[in-house]
Amino acid sequence: MGQDTPDQGKEAVCEQTEKPNLEKELESLQRKQEELNDSYLRLHAEYDNFRKRTLKEKAELIKSGGERVLIGIVSLVDDFERALESLQRAEDKEAVLEGIELIHSKFINFLKQHGVNEIEAVGQPFDADRFEAVTTTPVEDEEQKGKVVDCIQKGYVLNEKIIRYPKVIVGE
Repeated sequence: MGQDTPDQGKEAVCEQTEKPNLEKELESLQRKQEELNDSYLRLHAEYDNFRKRTLKEKAELIKSGGERVLIGIVSLVDDFERALESLQRAEDKEAVLEGIELIHSKFINFLKQHGVNEIEAVGQPFDADRFEAVTTTPVEDEEQKGKVVDCIQKGYVLNEKIIRYPKVIVGE
């Protein structure tokens, strides 16, 4: 009873040889886990920095994005001020009118360059999604019924989004 059987001896030898192998494998797995954890932390920090940088860049774009547009508007204000000055001292009112028409044309072109376009209203069938009806007016021509016969205030779209609805009179 006190003697080891040959099978028990083999098991003891296997345990002694497996134990160092298991310890090495454990150390290897622990190193791998540390490497993966370190890699994860670095990637997380990198992503966090990317997210912060992207938010900062977006804020800068929003902050300075309108700058170009405002510079163009300031230039048009300068033109209007010169026109008003010349109107006060001008004897040739026709020349001043031409100057104001030129400024108006420059302003319309400026708006178009920035994606703002006028909504064509007069003669179009009335559409409550595109027009704001101020009133209706009787019309003699049957073809004018249900159509926009006059525009009180122009409407505009910015890149296909209505930014101001035209105020119109509809024929009935």
